[in-house]
Amino acid sequence: MVSAELALTVPSILLVLAICLTALALAIDLVRVTDAARVGARAASRGEAPAEVQRLVLDRAPEGSHLHVGHEDELVVVRVEAPSRSRLIPLPQAQAQASAVWEPGAGP
Repeated sequence: MVSAELALTVPSILLVLAICLTALALAIDLVRVTDAARVGARAASRGEAPAEVQRLVLDRAPEGSHLHVGHEDELVVVRVEAPSRSRLIPLPQAQAQASAVWEPGAGP
C-alpha cells in the first residue's frame, strides 16, 4: 500500500521540482538580460565604441544572447535577447530593452 502511494507521489514531486527550477532559470535569465541591456545603454550613450558595448553586454548576458543597438531621437536603445535554457518545458526567450539619453557630444 505504501509503495503504490509512493509510486504516485514521487513523479508528482519531481514534476513540481522541474517546473520550479525552470521558472527559476527563466527569472535569472531575465535579471541578467535586463542588467546587460542597462549596461549597454549606458555605455552606448557615453559614446563607447560598438565593439566595447557588445563586449560589456555579452559579458553580463546569458550565453548565446543577441544584441541590437539602435537610436530614437535623443535616446539610444539597446535590446538583448537570450535563448531559453529549458529542455523540459518550452519557454519564451528572455528579452529586455533599455534606453538612455545621449550624453553631450556623443549623439548618433
